[in-house]
Amino acid sequence: MAYLWQFPEPVAAIGRALRDFLGRRKRARPVVERADLRRFLETRANYVAQFSLNGYLRTRAGVRFPELFDDDAFVASIKQATWHVWLACLSDLAVYSGLLILQRTNGSSDEVRNFVRSVVDELLASHGTPPDAGPEFAAHAERVRARLALCDWSGLADDESAFSESPEALVRYAPVIDELKALDAPIVRNSVRFRWQEIRRDLRRDLRAEELLAEWRQRAAAPA
Repeated sequence: MAYLWQFPEPVAAIGRALRDFLGRRKRARPVVERADLRRFLETRANYVAQFSLNGYLRTRAGVRFPELFDDDAFVASIKQATWHVWLACLSDLAVYSGLLILQRTNGSSDEVRNFVRSVVDELLASHGTPPDAGPEFAAHAERVRARLALCDWSGLADDESAFSESPEALVRYAPVIDELKALDAPIVRNSVRFRWQEIRRDLRRDLRAEELLAEWRQRAAAPA
């Protein structure tokens, strides 16, 4: 994901995120191996984070939206907000992925938990603490890990209930004054939930849960 934030303006990253997202959807690449799941989590979390945050800011700012990027402090606040919304999106999608794996295999909750946590840990480690993510990034990443460590997948249903963190994160971290966010909150939350619908359908279609878990078991059983 880091390549998205190398652009001087976060808005410039939207086109890249969209091309990546639509390109992968068009290819309908199956999620068969650990690397496939990591790629799916990363690209889809990127897409939802970028489009939800920038879409909200564009709607709220109206025709003045391009002018906001002349303000270095505001650009920095968008970058920090995007990283936090991304963490929340990653958390939600990882929980949903674990739910589908548990439902479609004979794996135990503990086995699925360990697998999903390992994929997310690897993804978070690859990014470290980005210099433009702000001082709270590391603590937020730890909350993602803690959620996965305590998640009871057996108590979840195949619906939007797993996607609880990302709608709230957009409301919390968007660089919009609190009075306006209070007015916007219901619409903002629903906009995030809506973006997940197609991604949930994609994962249901592309996930090869038995093969994915079999590869994980083989990897875990291999001598060090």
